[in-house]
Amino acid sequence: MSRGSGAGYDRHITIFSPEGRLYQVEYAFKAVKAAGITSIGVRGNDSVCFVTQKKVPDKLLDQTSVTHLFAVTKYIGLLATGMTADAKSLLAHARNEAAEFKFKLGYEIPVDYLAKRLADKSQVYTQHAYMRPLGVSAMLIGIDDEQGPQLYKCDPAGHYFGYKATSSGSKEQEAVNFLEKKMKNDPQLSFEDTVQTAISALQSILLEDFKPTEIEVGVVRVGKPEFRILSTEEIDEHLTAISERD
Repeated sequence: MSRGSGAGYDRHITIFSPEGRLYQVEYAFKAVKAAGITSIGVRGNDSVCFVTQKKVPDKLLDQTSVTHLFAVTKYIGLLATGMTADAKSLLAHARNEAAEFKFKLGYEIPVDYLAKRLADKSQVYTQHAYMRPLGVSAMLIGIDDEQGPQLYKCDPAGHYFGYKATSSGSKEQEAVNFLEKKMKNDPQLSFEDTVQTAISALQSILLEDFKPTEIEVGVVRVGKPEFRILSTEEIDEHLTAISERD
């Protein structure tokens, strides 16, 4: 259904409104926020971490089957915020890109190149009438042999950047404001500091203290570059450390 001043211009993805806007692309951004999940990524001195809320929509669901964290390769993790079904499609493409890259060139795909390939795909989705933009924002983490920890974010419009810290989801702007103050002086964060900064940022903007089962945390470290999802016991240790520090 057409809305307000955009009447008619939101019916077709390739038509610009007179103001130069693509309404269907903007709706894809709204779909990311509408999922009601907030995610945060933080890059430290020797590690990089992302954290997101874990909401189980149905009491009958097996909790272990609900996740927003995925391994693209052994060394690259992906955090999808938004529509989970769209995230699965993006993940399949990411894994395919990584597998083809390794098959052709014989080494693991760099995080920045994978982010570029995912962003390119999302951008093409904004050009064709027989496609729709994916309602998902993706964060990628990994360790680069030369540049160290890497954190990238790709949005539904096909935009991607590397970040020191970033956020996506329903409280994205509040999280960005918090992280800007926290990362202002470019602190040298250890592994524990990196994880605890991400978790405490999420707690601060949502104004709640999490149980270990209510969040998911994914990490990679220099020296241990394999992507790993923290167990509830490890998350509990970090939550205890944060509460004792505060």
